[in-house]
Amino acid sequence: MPLTREQLAQRLAKEVKPGSVVNLGIGIPTLVANYLAPDSGVFLQSENGLLGIGPFPNESEVDPDLINAGKQTITTISGSSFFSSADSFAMIRGGHIDLTILGAMQVDQNGNIANWMIPGKMVKGMGGAMDLVAGAKRVLVAMQQTDKEGHSKLLKKCDLPLTGQSCIHQVFTDHGVFKIENGEFVLIEHAPDLSVQEVLAATEGQCRVSPDVRPIPV
Repeated sequence: MPLTREQLAQRLAKEVKPGSVVNLGIGIPTLVANYLAPDSGVFLQSENGLLGIGPFPNESEVDPDLINAGKQTITTISGSSFFSSADSFAMIRGGHIDLTILGAMQVDQNGNIANWMIPGKMVKGMGGAMDLVAGAKRVLVAMQQTDKEGHSKLLKKCDLPLTGQSCIHQVFTDHGVFKIENGEFVLIEHAPDLSVQEVLAATEGQCRVSPDVRPIPV
């Protein structure tokens, strides 16, 4: 079986270095906040103007005025700060975000990402992803490896409108963990209940297997 969303978020949390400033995208990435150690010194940043996001609130803690960029209710940590979205984007464009973890509809073997629109479908706005892939020091993707029809989302070439080009460092899916090197995916970890062959079968883009490939620790 592939990883659950929670297991994937737990694995991603291990990529967050203590003391870093991190932006989490909508979907699976937001779950990472629940698995960061309270003493990690990590500051989570949101495009709508908040630095210092805490875990998702319990029902008794919900404040409808306290939300992230995905309009989910959140908590804050000691030392958090509120500011305008203009200042938030200045932080992103100024290169002050150490890491961003984004969802995606497609990623291809050259590190291109498509995650902001599907032609013909309503789009409320492009959000901050275009700025994040250009301004963050490290860009990771968290996504399911296949769509509802079972088609791979790790492609030779994205066919949806691109969010950014050659900007993705690693992809974390419910099937495995991939680096992107020299125009190909490199499988470095696989879901414990899936074989390497099963992961490769769900990958359309060119992919080689690292000699040190191992099961994802969950």
